[in-house]
Amino acid sequence: MALLLCFIIVVLWTIDGFFAHFSQQWESIIGTVSSVITVLMVFLLQKAQFKDSLAIQLKLNELVAAHESASNRLVDIEGMSEEELRVLQKYYTKLSKFAKEQDTLTESHSIDEKHKEHAIREELEHELNVISEDKEQHKKETDEERSEK
Repeated sequence: MALLLCFIIVVLWTIDGFFAHFSQQWESIIGTVSSVITVLMVFLLQKAQFKDSLAIQLKLNELVAAHESASNRLVDIEGMSEEELRVLQKYYTKLSKFAKEQDTLTESHSIDEKHKEHAIREELEHELNVISEDKEQHKKETDEERSEK
């Protein structure tokens, strides 16, 4: 329906151009209107994409929260900083290598499990705590600088 409407509008603009003899003013109006419509369509597409992205994120959060062996730290992963995400990625890579070395491919592993053959959880916790402490220290320093002013 929308495609048909757009086609009809373009045909009407073209017919109007013949009556206006494709004047400079006609070209200016057509250019301005089409630019405004393009900008509006971009915003409409971004809004739709954001909504879809949010819906997918919520569905994934529900799946992670519902699975008993999944790491619940992933439920709010979109709230993490880029540095924290890089740390998680690094440890999921380690977990992947560990899983490949296992005898069975059907055994499930989580980054939060304690396992006798690896210390991935402890290493991850330590690194995330360091990042958290650095953030808190930076926030305290920033707050102190603001209070001094």
